[in-house]
Amino acid sequence: MAELGHRYSVFGLVLETEMPLPELVPALAEGAAELRVTLGDVEEAPPGLHIHGEDALLVVADVGRFLCRSGREMVVAPAPHVSERNLRLYLLGSALAVIIHQRGLLPLHANAVVVEGKAIGFMGHPGAGKSTLAAWFHDRGFEVLADDVCVVTRDGERRPIAHPGIPRLRLWREALEASGREADGYERSFDDMDKYTVPTDLERAQAAVPLSHLYVLEKAPGDASVARLQGSAAVEAIVANTYRGAYLPLMGRTGQHLLACAGLARVVPVFRAERRWGYGDFDEEAAAFERHARALIGA
Repeated sequence: MAELGHRYSVFGLVLETEMPLPELVPALAEGAAELRVTLGDVEEAPPGLHIHGEDALLVVADVGRFLCRSGREMVVAPAPHVSERNLRLYLLGSALAVIIHQRGLLPLHANAVVVEGKAIGFMGHPGAGKSTLAAWFHDRGFEVLADDVCVVTRDGERRPIAHPGIPRLRLWREALEASGREADGYERSFDDMDKYTVPTDLERAQAAVPLSHLYVLEKAPGDASVARLQGSAAVEAIVANTYRGAYLPLMGRTGQHLLACAGLARVVPVFRAERRWGYGDFDEEAAAFERHARALIGA
């Protein structure tokens, strides 16, 4: 049996791993880990997600094969010559999403920041500005709880809570430089990609935070605006912004997922936030988000 010499915490789970994952926070909790990650032999298969009973095999071309077993174990077979950075990116992204879905958790494609003790989430398609907004809050002293993936569960009183994710922000060069940073001072998130990793505070984001509300970022046809989504529109927004939601039909979890999204929409307000693309009005728009969030949390 492989020696699991590393122990981390992410998305409310404790991981024991054979390989170091320096992006993660060392686990403080004692006891058995929820997920074991080892290196090993994994069957060959075409790229994509393959379901075999309770197991799921994710194959990523030129990166590796990730065998996910019942949400409790992941066996990783790296592709020849793959960089450690690229392997870890997919392990902690798409492969870990399989585990999260197997465990029946809800991973939102969202960034989350903490305002007055409550988490607010920015959902939206790639490039909608989720990480750029989170960086704006981070640079003004707010805790970044999650970048790109925010896992939501319920606490003992059935209230929605958002769990700490990977303590980093990933910003395209344009967004990085718009925030006042120089690309030369940061590592690329993926080989040959003009996207960079900005570490956030490792010590602050250790505990889950009550989830206050969610924003869906969209491009404004005119002036920026924020409007609450009601009923099925709110549910559909959460469904559409579930991280790796395309896995769910293959895994036979569409019905369970829809119930989870509907349950969340009943208790967590969802807002459509239309904003102008670009950086000319970005500070003004981000400050408006802060004011809106504070007013809602304080109501």
